[in-house]
Amino acid sequence: MLNADLHSHSTASDGLLPADQVARRAADNGVDMLALTDHDDLGGLPAARAVADEAGMRFVNGVEISIEWGGLQVHILGLSFNADDQTLNAGLAAIRSGRVDRAQRMAAELEKIGIPGCFDGAMRHAENSNLISRSHFARYLVEIGVCKDVRSVFESYIVPGKPGYVSHHWVTLADSVGWILAAGGIAAVAHPGRYKLSKPEIRRLLDEFKSLGGQAIEVVSGSHSAENVTVFARLAREYGFMASRGSDFHGPGESYVDLGKLAPLPQGLTPVWEAF
Repeated sequence: MLNADLHSHSTASDGLLPADQVARRAADNGVDMLALTDHDDLGGLPAARAVADEAGMRFVNGVEISIEWGGLQVHILGLSFNADDQTLNAGLAAIRSGRVDRAQRMAAELEKIGIPGCFDGAMRHAENSNLISRSHFARYLVEIGVCKDVRSVFESYIVPGKPGYVSHHWVTLADSVGWILAAGGIAAVAHPGRYKLSKPEIRRLLDEFKSLGGQAIEVVSGSHSAENVTVFARLAREYGFMASRGSDFHGPGESYVDLGKLAPLPQGLTPVWEAF
């Protein structure tokens, strides 16, 4: 099967490596097809594509859009779209404009529990200041010894119900899918096994996603367990969704799995790349 990795991040959002290095690492790892899917930003695409072209690796435009659904932050992947589309770019710019405000509110909450300086500290880890994210806060808290690793920071401080988390009004599912379709792309639900949703809630999400024109779900993800893969492979077949595969690579030592080192898609699914 084609070694496709359709979910990765660079320093254009919250990854550790510049876009060109992400593409180089993917090629070195034997990836046949790569999508760079930075959060709410397309700035890394040209550099990654240039390296992919040089290495003979197929490159796909990608983005991971932050939305709000059912009171939770959910991520929708856009794949194989026109990166110059005005509707998509305007929508992503609107999302980015709210990230700095959220970061300032997160820093204020962390200061209340005796951890000062988090805004400036997180900003030092964000190459793209408009894309400051929870990952940048997590890296700063690891740096100053609050937690041993990024995953521990998320679990203890910056997920719902924890002291450093603040709510934020993201765009809607309809917004994200509409922008991707307007740009001629394919919309996929990213790592659906990571959301704290009940089985009926997952079905409501997928029902709404399909009604809006969503075409795929990420079945094999770096953060999915074997049980997740089985569950979402079954749901992909039931809903008629194409199946995507992606590591969600953020950087060495900070990711569930390295670029291109994923299990293959289960049998009986239509790979999303067949539609590119």
